[in-house]
Amino acid sequence: MIDANAVNTYRVANEAPNGEEKSMYRRFSSTTFRGLLLASGVLIGGNCLAEPFSYDQEALPGAKPWTSAEFQNDPAEFQFVVIGDRTGGANVQETFKLAVGQLNLLQPEFVINVGDIIEGYSDDKAELNAEWDEVDAMLGELKMPFFRTVGNHDIANEVAKEVWLERHGATRYAFVYKDTLFVVLDSEDPPRTPPEGIKEKLDEYNRLQTEDPAKAQAMLAEFMSDESVVAGLGKPVDFSDEQITWLKDTLAKHPDVRWTFLFLHDPVWENPSESFKTIQELLKGRQHTFLAGHLHYYDYDNIDGVEHITMGPAGASFHAEGPGNVDHIMWVTMTEDGPEIANIALKGVFDRKGLDPSLFGAYDRKGAETEAPEAEAAQ
Repeated sequence: MIDANAVNTYRVANEAPNGEEKSMYRRFSSTTFRGLLLASGVLIGGNCLAEPFSYDQEALPGAKPWTSAEFQNDPAEFQFVVIGDRTGGANVQETFKLAVGQLNLLQPEFVINVGDIIEGYSDDKAELNAEWDEVDAMLGELKMPFFRTVGNHDIANEVAKEVWLERHGATRYAFVYKDTLFVVLDSEDPPRTPPEGIKEKLDEYNRLQTEDPAKAQAMLAEFMSDESVVAGLGKPVDFSDEQITWLKDTLAKHPDVRWTFLFLHDPVWENPSESFKTIQELLKGRQHTFLAGHLHYYDYDNIDGVEHITMGPAGASFHAEGPGNVDHIMWVTMTEDGPEIANIALKGVFDRKGLDPSLFGAYDRKGAETEAPEAEAAQ
């Protein structure tokens, strides 16, 4: 016999560094609950078992107008979404806000972000909290849990880190869902020195996006070609000894999970530090996948049989030209053979009313160019 109260609620536990356990509960709708019982062949309003699929066998005794493949309804499988950077020059069309509505249409079981969800780079707690209030209001519209990964914009300095800890409890954490381990790492531990004048440049760029888009684009191109910025992007990212010890302990607690996903903001495998190589050693012999963001450009690497994926943005400025320039989400289906991954361009997701051309501006965006568009047109 199924306990309706047990089925009607699920729990996700997050252990903060202080050992305090936090829980989130989500109510299934009566429709979802009924569907779960039907799929399980459980009694529904009578004394007979309901089958999940049936048809009139007398009317169709022979050939069938459908294929013989099995239904994709394995209860051990699940789906979640990964979403990339919102900020680092958040576009004025508010792509990320639109994406929240699209996620509700798709209804994954949960969503994980790979960092940079506020502009940050401020040492004013009131300003930082105001940014988080804005983001949390957006996320409050989601119908499923949203897991955060810390990015350089989110904790650019000690004040920002303090605000993060007050609001979100930890910069690294782990959880298990359906025999799958999810590890969220902090690629800002230890913190890095931000580019000089970055706060003022971000403010100016965001202002110019509205007032003079061509000038904003030229400014972005100049910034991304700056030697100090290029050097910073290529610098190896270190991880503290404390974080590596924490990861080692976390992996030891979950030796037999079927898969491990590791989320972090910076795609540190592009130029691996010695501390990241240590992390790679800890994961040897374990089925796992790395996912990151930061570069605002989709990229895929298979390193020694392990998938390392860099997400494109979900509203952040495009930093370069090329096919990786796409506002998208990643739909992950966890199967018994490992993850199946489908990238979905946000422009291709629309509701039952049909495609709204007015939304194209949120997705038809160009990356940083060496010259402003007007200058190219004049040539």
